[in-house]
Amino acid sequence: MNFIALIGALVFIIVLLCLLFIVISKYAFNRAFYFPLSRPVLPFEARDNDEKEILKGLDASENLLKSQSYEPIYIKSFDGLSLFGRYYKGNEGAPLFIEFHGYKGDALRDLCAEDMVFKSLGASTLIVDQRAHGKSEGTTITFGILERFDCLSWVKWANERFGNIPIFLAGISMGASSVLMASNLDLPKNVRGIIADCAYSSPKDIIRKVLGDIGLPVRLIYPFVSAGAKFFGKFDLNKFSPKKSVKESKTPIIIMHGEADDFVPCRMSGEIYDSCASEKYIYTFSGAGHGFSFAKDAEKYEHAVKEFFLKQLSK
Repeated sequence: MNFIALIGALVFIIVLLCLLFIVISKYAFNRAFYFPLSRPVLPFEARDNDEKEILKGLDASENLLKSQSYEPIYIKSFDGLSLFGRYYKGNEGAPLFIEFHGYKGDALRDLCAEDMVFKSLGASTLIVDQRAHGKSEGTTITFGILERFDCLSWVKWANERFGNIPIFLAGISMGASSVLMASNLDLPKNVRGIIADCAYSSPKDIIRKVLGDIGLPVRLIYPFVSAGAKFFGKFDLNKFSPKKSVKESKTPIIIMHGEADDFVPCRMSGEIYDSCASEKYIYTFSGAGHGFSFAKDAEKYEHAVKEFFLKQLSK
């Protein structure tokens, strides 16, 4: 009888631990990856008075972008979601920049400054709402793991619509990591280059870094986050990363990063650059925080993008 009671107690404890693991993993999934469309986007946070002034300038750029006319575009993702983008027509037959915003971000806010640079080159631009953001469907953010296939879907749409025009993929923060993770997919040859601003080296690395920043025990908590992604989101945080993808890239890549970025460390872009097998360039910006590289040194940023753009077009 005692033996049977012991077995019953052990079974009860195992079931209880399994339920606890599932509950914590679900909570971790909801905090990190679940993003219903009604949830507000993450705000930009200024660290000092200089960045507060920069944000005022970005607000003006965002308002200018909102005032410009665009063509609304809807496509279907590989897994059946409706994805939305804003197409701004440039010169006839001009190259196209397809732009991707950051984690829990707003496309127009995140991309307004860089979009001005691309338009100044006479290019057309397509500003995309990433899955689970804005007017695009979905409730799960996958840190670029599924978003990389959305990059490819937008390229296919552009080729069907415009033919063989030069295309550049551009992104900031998670958007930068998404386009880098698309670099080893079957991109057509008219994708001339990728522009990545403050990308993280891998979903795993950035999540572990943020867990540490908020004072949580990384080794204890990360397995729950990883399990939540796998069980409830159906994606594997540990299998894919920008750092791995660029090892197989054939597309030229230019990397930008602020040296004072305390959210996504600048060293992560260095790791991506070191891993990249294709033609590559890297520019870092002194004193620039996360996503502030252009605002800190617009002249350097514009020169780097223009030089990269003209070089790839000349091939």
